Amino acid sequence: MRSVMAPRGDAPVGDSPSRTLVLGFDADRTLVQCGPNCAAVLGHDPAELIGRPATELVADDAKAELEGLLEAAAAGQERTAVLAARHADGRGVDAVVTAQPMVGDGTAGLLFVRVALPPSERFQDPSLMRRALMDDALTRFGASLDLDQTARGIVEVVVPHYCNVSSVLILESLIAADEVHEETGSAVMRRIAVTSEDDDPAWTATFPVGEVLVFPEGTPYREVLDTARPVHLPHVRRDDAGEIAEKWRRNPVGHLLSEVSMVLLPMIARDTLLGFIACTRVAGHRRFDAYDVEIGMEFAARAAIVIDNARRFSRERATALALQRSLLPNRLSAPATVEVRHRYLPGSKLVEVGGDWYESIALPGARVALIVGDVAGHGVRAAVTMGRLRTALHTLANLELPPADALHVMHELMIELGEQEPHFATCVYAVYDATTGTLEVASAGHLPPLVAAPDGTNAYLDIPPAPPLGVFGGATIESREFTVEDGSVFVIYTDGLVENRGRDIDDGLARLRSLFTAETVGRPMEDLAKATLAGVYADQHRDDIAVLLARLHRMPADRMASWPLPTDPASVRRARGLVSSKLAEWDLDDLVYTTELLASELVTNALRYAPGGIELRLLLERTLTLEVLDRSAALPRLRHALDDDENGRGLLVVSQLAHRWGTRRTPAGKVVWCEQLVPGVAPEPDEPIPNWPGENHHRE
Repeated sequence: MRSVMAPRGDAPVGDSPSRTLVLGFDADRTLVQCGPNCAAVLGHDPAELIGRPATELVADDAKAELEGLLEAAAAGQERTAVLAARHADGRGVDAVVTAQPMVGDGTAGLLFVRVALPPSERFQDPSLMRRALMDDALTRFGASLDLDQTARGIVEVVVPHYCNVSSVLILESLIAADEVHEETGSAVMRRIAVTSEDDDPAWTATFPVGEVLVFPEGTPYREVLDTARPVHLPHVRRDDAGEIAEKWRRNPVGHLLSEVSMVLLPMIARDTLLGFIACTRVAGHRRFDAYDVEIGMEFAARAAIVIDNARRFSRERATALALQRSLLPNRLSAPATVEVRHRYLPGSKLVEVGGDWYESIALPGARVALIVGDVAGHGVRAAVTMGRLRTALHTLANLELPPADALHVMHELMIELGEQEPHFATCVYAVYDATTGTLEVASAGHLPPLVAAPDGTNAYLDIPPAPPLGVFGGATIESREFTVEDGSVFVIYTDGLVENRGRDIDDGLARLRSLFTAETVGRPMEDLAKATLAGVYADQHRDDIAVLLARLHRMPADRMASWPLPTDPASVRRARGLVSSKLAEWDLDDLVYTTELLASELVTNALRYAPGGIELRLLLERTLTLEVLDRSAALPRLRHALDDDENGRGLLVVSQLAHRWGTRRTPAGKVVWCEQLVPGVAPEPDEPIPNWPGENHHRE
């Protein structure tokens, strides 16, 4: 039976607007059925094609390929190809042709011939536009919370289903966290996505992505911002486009907008104007009408919700990360003889800083404070508490309190914080003295530090136990001093490194020890730091991890000098002579006069107020440090003497001449020290740590 047929089966689906003709063919590959829209697709009356060979549908050079499709259908297989179909007027039409096998009804198979709609017939069916914009729009661009990706998804939905060219602009104040929000037409806008159907570079060049601008008065763009209502321009004549270009002072705009149809769709969410979607149909296509604007506004309302969610997430995440990253150190300092490396790995991909922290703080006298701590909990709340503790501990380190005393003060601080919200933290605090090779360590509920000698022997240090900071009761915090071999590696860490849900902590501690053997301990510090985190990146249930490694070397003997001085006024003169001789030996003649004066003031101060003998030390590192040790525990303080006072001006002179000065207590008394900058030598190392401590999670 040969007849005109209604289309059967599903035509191939694509994103481009198209019209599909369905034809049936028999075993002889003769057309026996034809869809009623034949004239719209190929210009023929349906009756004209019935009874003709199927190969007459295409141009001569495409017949062989169509034969292949028909043979595949006869064998029960479906095939698709792009062929040149033959239109009734003799011209070739590019078509997507699919041959599909059939069973029964005298039809061997179906041919689906899909051709693109001519421009004049594009955007004719409002139901197709609505379905394309509404049915799967959220799944196409609403799955991401990235603002730029969301905007690109919006324009890729709008083009080609609604218009030929589209762009998304939002208020700059909604992107930049420090901007003041403004909804008037004079607001600063940013274009975050642009696309055109034919990928014409003129559109992206004239309306570039990322451009920040204020639209001029008298333009439709300014109108949509002023009114927060859609702006519908059914036909932009050449003169109108030229006027927009002149007001905007952007000549290419006049050429691109000539003879187009345009609609600007405001995006409003939570009663806030976020921006707008600019939609343009170029000349030759059906112009926008009022029903198109209604469909567009329905889509813009949905897009606004997605944009608002994305921009709120982006802004809150950027603010949280900026806060969190500011809580961790942006640089580590240490004496020249100590090499420090760190690793920080957050437990969450969304919150990149938790309660773990680390510090390496260079102290006067070739000493360094090495600290690692862990606040209980995760996320921003733990990070805020961590920031408080880190700031306090940094201050205590600069005050040169011994480790046990500093942790005791931190314990009191945690108890005070716990009155507002319960908190506790563990911490290990070590001070290494490069002049003596000694390491003083105190711990509050923290895991033991690891020391690996240059020959590969390693052991966890036995530290007097103490409860975590902020926990009532238990033993007091005590320090223990160790003498470490020159070149040893000191490792402190948080529990996330050695413990997780699938591994016992003893196994983790054994694994950490196994990393520092005779074959590996001498490797570069960066390699050792990477090795500590090997294998933990794929662990989705890990805790935050902080690791601090330090290779501890003593100061060279020829870079330090120490002299005992008797309690005798003549010691002042002797001190000047000793300092002068040593500086001449170090080729620091430019510092002789100032250093002699500083030595005179500090030695005089010790002779006047401290009983027993004193000691004078001179250390040359990145700076020149002068130290005077005495047996008095009373710390001097800076004061301004009155005109008739005979004393009290010594430390004022020291503070004026030295780069910095300070005091610290020792088991036998105290040390008063001062530092001077060495000409031609930077006081800090030239190797800052990478951008921020957790960047890229320290990828291997």
